Amino acid sequence: MTTAFDSYDLAGKTLANRIAMAPMTRSRAHGPGNSATELMAAYYAQRASAGLIITEGTQPSAVGQGYPDTPGVHSAEQIAAWRRVTDAVHAEGGVIYLQLMHTGRIGHPSLSGRTPVGPSAVAAAGQVYTKEGPKDFVTPEELSDSAIRATIADFAAAARNAVEAGFDGVELHGANGYLIHQFLAPNTNRRTDEWGGSPDRRIRFAVETAKAVAEAIGPERVGFRISPANPYNDMDESDPADREATYTALVEALAPLGLAYLHQMEAAEVRDLVQRLRKAWPGAFVLNPFTGQEPTGPDALKLIEDGTADLIAYGALFLANPDLPARLAQNGPFNSADPATFFGGDHRGYTDYPALG
Repeated sequence: MTTAFDSYDLAGKTLANRIAMAPMTRSRAHGPGNSATELMAAYYAQRASAGLIITEGTQPSAVGQGYPDTPGVHSAEQIAAWRRVTDAVHAEGGVIYLQLMHTGRIGHPSLSGRTPVGPSAVAAAGQVYTKEGPKDFVTPEELSDSAIRATIADFAAAARNAVEAGFDGVELHGANGYLIHQFLAPNTNRRTDEWGGSPDRRIRFAVETAKAVAEAIGPERVGFRISPANPYNDMDESDPADREATYTALVEALAPLGLAYLHQMEAAEVRDLVQRLRKAWPGAFVLNPFTGQEPTGPDALKLIEDGTADLIAYGALFLANPDLPARLAQNGPFNSADPATFFGGDHRGYTDYPALG
């Protein structure tokens, strides 16, 4: 029987186990120009026993930044800083992918000096955190056709930068209400041109971005994250028929590209869709299972044993337990995460969680 502690061949890269560290925004890129720091290198190196580390969301361009102190990968300074992180992880035997996250309409002009952009000029309900405190989301600037193509080129350039910085690959963030997801969903994509309307047209930005990134660095270095029906950031994919049509079309279009993996963040009550997409996907399937208000726990490893997923991604439990695979192997004990230190700050709640022994 396959278990979470067996090795796994991910597009030619041998992973020590099938336990992934999920991408988690931590807002500690305090280096010059939103660059990574030595503290970030220590944080990721502590967690190098993961089969696969997927970093926090990293903006491929300045306008793609949605939160304070999130890192970028679009300048020489940022590339050099990330190299210290990848070197530290590789020295501990780890495998690390950089998540590319353009936040689209989720952001504020005070972050980059530019109005956020999106597929349509539709503001998200709610507020975003800025260094001046919470502020209402603004109406984004609708991307023109030429701006869409330039944004795709930004993703490809950022992927090349990530490889230059030593990453084993990149993950395209097509989930959680950020730009790629905004193109997929009908409430955020109200376009009537070739980039919007039917599911086949709403998936176009996602597919063209994946193709461009795969061409830039090789498909075996590219993962793709989705979160069908996730309402985070004022997304609405509540129509089951449209949701199934959209994500079936997306997976069918991505499948021939030969990407390293598909990573699904499961929303409530969509396990049937998880199973259908898993069957339709020819490569590695990573699952961040839905667990409600509780963090993903040891029980989720059964999803590897029964074939639901090839890897299971852990978020909060990995944040608080740098040696999580060893703890899962013996069913605990587990440190509890401190939500007060999730975003911003220093080493507290970041690199000071104790390891076993």
